[in-house]
Amino acid sequence: MAPILLLHSMYGLRPAVHQAAERLRAAGHEVHVPDLYDGRVVDTPEAGIEIKEEIGRDELLRRAVAAAAPLMDGGLVYAGFSLGGALAQTLALADGRARGLLLMHGTSDLADDASTEIPVQLHVADPDTYEPVDWLNAWYLRMRKAGADVEVYRYAGAGHLFTDPELPDHDAESAGRAWAIALDFVAGL
Repeated sequence: MAPILLLHSMYGLRPAVHQAAERLRAAGHEVHVPDLYDGRVVDTPEAGIEIKEEIGRDELLRRAVAAAAPLMDGGLVYAGFSLGGALAQTLALADGRARGLLLMHGTSDLADDASTEIPVQLHVADPDTYEPVDWLNAWYLRMRKAGADVEVYRYAGAGHLFTDPELPDHDAESAGRAWAIALDFVAGL
């Protein structure tokens, strides 16, 4: 069993995030799902970007750190969807006791001197408007240089948030494959 901090996308704490948490709990994991948007949930990328910019990246990161802090003693698995993945990556790389990092649909930049040995798994659409191929290739190389054990799974023809059944991006086949692989990954941590 792994304790997991699961962070939502720019759409807010949608039902798909709760469904993902339940999927992980059914596999025996303890899952924590903070609401970084104070209850706000949206249906369009534009509205999500507006809330994200209103709150600000620094405040979102502060909220994510506050959610993680009481859980960090046992070695957390950080996970997130898109924006939540970017935040999870930042937290995982700063936490020397992190057990792993599961990224669904999103990454973040990392410092040139970043160093980590955690296992990392990324599931991303191919192509993805928010995660262009050049960016992903550079991200992969920088994560490897930092020492991470990285696996990247690309899903051709899927939309950005292909695991969310309530969004136009949804791709049931890709989502099913992604979750099967992700559950195996987390079970091995």
